[in-house]
Amino acid sequence: MLFVVNNPAFFLSHRLPLALGAQEAGFEVHVATMAGATVPEILSHGLVHHIVPMSRSGKNPVEEIQSIYALWKLLRRLRPDVVHAVTIKPVLYGGIAARLAGVPAYIAAISGLGFVFSKRDGGFDFLRSAATLLYRVALGHPNSRVIFQNTNDRDVLQEAKVVRPGQVVLIRGSGVDLEAFQPAPEPEGPPVAIMAARLLHDKGVMEFVEAARLTAGHASGLRWVLVGSPDPGNPASISQADFERWRTEGLVECLGERSDIAALYQRSHIAVLPSYREGLPKSLVEAAACGRAVVTTDVPGCRDAIEPGVSGLLVPPHNARALADAVVGLATDDALRRRMGAAGRQLAEQEFDIHKIVQKHVGLYQVLSRPA
Repeated sequence: MLFVVNNPAFFLSHRLPLALGAQEAGFEVHVATMAGATVPEILSHGLVHHIVPMSRSGKNPVEEIQSIYALWKLLRRLRPDVVHAVTIKPVLYGGIAARLAGVPAYIAAISGLGFVFSKRDGGFDFLRSAATLLYRVALGHPNSRVIFQNTNDRDVLQEAKVVRPGQVVLIRGSGVDLEAFQPAPEPEGPPVAIMAARLLHDKGVMEFVEAARLTAGHASGLRWVLVGSPDPGNPASISQADFERWRTEGLVECLGERSDIAALYQRSHIAVLPSYREGLPKSLVEAAACGRAVVTTDVPGCRDAIEPGVSGLLVPPHNARALADAVVGLATDDALRRRMGAAGRQLAEQEFDIHKIVQKHVGLYQVLSRPA
């Protein structure tokens, strides 16, 4: 089987357990991504890697057609039994290439529909119409499944008649290793609100910083910690100048890229993600596994990662004041915060255990790859 993912680092962080599960089930697993520094790590797991030209944000039509052509050539050469494509561009291009190459089975993982489907301006929307057409072509494979992480994305594509009822599978997120992300007692000292994410505008990073500004000098000593760094390859990234200014101001503790996320959650009190739209955010699932209460936005994906009012609080997107008030409310109510953290761990055990997520995927691979 072949995974198609644009970024090798994303494959490692979000889909490696699925590939290893498929490998254990007897599949010969190949991975197609763009080039990157983490490719040797993919190879170290006994997976076969193929580099395909695929930018994350390219808009040059010639280059985009070349990406589809490169995928088609790879599929014609490999003749995989199953192709599993992840994120928007691989789903669209991989689906088109799989149909053209006559691949027997295709799985598309919709990990969020992006801004094109979140706009509600009324009237004719060319980008939305074009994207809908592309999805219809890409997801039209007769022997296919489309995995959604939240019900809103599923409903949007069903209403647009992009997917057939029999194609739809709902799997809540990429899962979490419950052994690696363990609950721990809250640390002593002032409460800490942490956001671990790519530093993109649509992740709500500006609202996070503004909320820190609004609560500066609060009697609780509340600290705001930001984990991540600017991503120059993404048009939605904050600038390096913004990042350096925040570091200098000191309102937010900017830690940059970190790999010890579980330990950072264990040293914090509240997990925050004020995103504008998600598939189902891995950061909130990991925070829940660590037994931390969550403050996030009432948008598709984010609200699906918690039990509202039970394991976390929802606030309106684009609203730093509401975000600040919710975080302060949890920072000053130890009993509520700890109760929500315990409920989050229970939710993670029931819904997000990586072993259960892997089993569901491998079951799909086996069903689709069986001869008709």
